[in-house]
Amino acid sequence: MQIRQDELLKEIVEIYIKTVKPIGSKSLCKKFNCSSATIRNEMVLLEEEGYIEKTHASSGRIPSEKGYKYYVDHLMRPKELTGDDILKLQAIFRNKDLILSDTVTQCMEIISEITNYTSIVLGKEAKDNNLKQVSIIPISDDKVVTVLVTNHGSVHNKQVMIPSNININELIRTSEIINKMLIGTPIDEISSRLEFEIKPEIAKVIKRYDEVTKFFQQTFSDLAFNNSNVFFSGKTNILKQPEYNDPKKIKDIISKFDDQELVSKIETNDREVNIYIGNESKFDPDVTIIKTSYKVDDEEGTIALIGPKRMEYDKVVTLLNFVKEQIEKRWIDGKR
Repeated sequence: MQIRQDELLKEIVEIYIKTVKPIGSKSLCKKFNCSSATIRNEMVLLEEEGYIEKTHASSGRIPSEKGYKYYVDHLMRPKELTGDDILKLQAIFRNKDLILSDTVTQCMEIISEITNYTSIVLGKEAKDNNLKQVSIIPISDDKVVTVLVTNHGSVHNKQVMIPSNININELIRTSEIINKMLIGTPIDEISSRLEFEIKPEIAKVIKRYDEVTKFFQQTFSDLAFNNSNVFFSGKTNILKQPEYNDPKKIKDIISKFDDQELVSKIETNDREVNIYIGNESKFDPDVTIIKTSYKVDDEEGTIALIGPKRMEYDKVVTLLNFVKEQIEKRWIDGKR
């Protein structure tokens, strides 16, 4: 495109992102110091090339999917973060009591608040998580908390009522056996190994070994079932966008957020921040997904923001890059 068309498209995209209103030629005359007819002619060329399109309700133009793509590839410049945004995020990274996974999810909560978009963190699924430790913490005569830690740093805890025919000490003794024999086992293989390999060992020291084995099998089964490691923040933010003022669209996007298989496809191993607009998001034709991955030692995952196609691309890219840089600074450099 010619330089003027580039400048014109950049202005149309950035105005529409802020106002959600179609842009007419008259509103751009002052900016470009030329007549309405000149602007109109340039807009016609942009429309013919597929970078902008006309809405049904107005003679104004809005960016097309192709126009947004050209904007992020050629015209967008990263936006500087405000001091307030930086302080909010740095406060989380300075909290030395947080493990990496908690730090990432809390940062994405803040980013969701800053942008008013939906944030998502995708960890590795159960098949990619290995057991690092299991603990049994008594809290009463008939109740314990089971704590399961994976090699990716995920910590899962659940309060469980103990069956009347099981002794707490038997559970603790069995957890010690499991820690000795099953460390490094993929979560979704533990139940099988418990039954065929570990149960005979448990039977040597635990009287009610069958009941105790079933207790731990259920515990690990629950973890494997729930261990999609998907964390959403601002899940309803997208419903505030005018693109989703239709009940059918609202129902459709909510069902997509609840579709674990579809959400899991957002996962990426690419360390760059990448932008997927509309149909190329493979999630919903009206959204943009901006995502990247992080990896520190054995811990890895995907961080992403989901918003309308008229997303503040420059701001989101800067925010995600900032989080990645802070992860590397605080963990890879050994400061944690």
